[in-house]
Amino acid sequence: MNYFHLKIAEVEKELDTDIEKGLNTEKINNKREKYGFNEIEGKKKESLFVKFLNQFKDFMIIVLIIAAIVSGYVGIKEGEGITDSIIILIVVIMNAIIGVVQENKAEKSLEALQKMSAHVTKVLRDGDVGVIPARELVPGDIVILDTGDYVPADLRLVEAANLKIQEAALTRRISASREKYRRNRR
Repeated sequence: MNYFHLKIAEVEKELDTDIEKGLNTEKINNKREKYGFNEIEGKKKESLFVKFLNQFKDFMIIVLIIAAIVSGYVGIKEGEGITDSIIILIVVIMNAIIGVVQENKAEKSLEALQKMSAHVTKVLRDGDVGVIPARELVPGDIVILDTGDYVPADLRLVEAANLKIQEAALTRRISASREKYRRNRR
């Protein structure tokens, strides 16, 4: 749902929260049971060998492998050798290696994002302001941000004064990954 389109009262009603008091313990427990923790879910890591094999599932890679086999067969039949087949297979294997390297870098970036989100945050719960680990946030929590705080989740702003957000850490990491990917694909 695009909460930024809704009025504050509508968001308050939709998320079953209270702007003045925050959530109560019962609502927090119910929402945690329904939504889980505020963290990026990671899937089970595959071994390098499995990642390498997965690189050969692409249709174009399969076509190249078939072309290498046909080229090798024709080369042997005609007495011209299998040089073309070897070159095609080297290109396919290099592509797979680059794919595995890029996949590993993407996983490391995801892990870095998870570490960045492992902060604490101030919330209004049961009418009191408290500090909790950001992973314990649930939809409807009233988060209080001060200068220098990390934004712990997707939030709908209720009130702001002189708000500035610095996204450089995330932007730099994504830009660097894209540039390395482009260089490796050339």
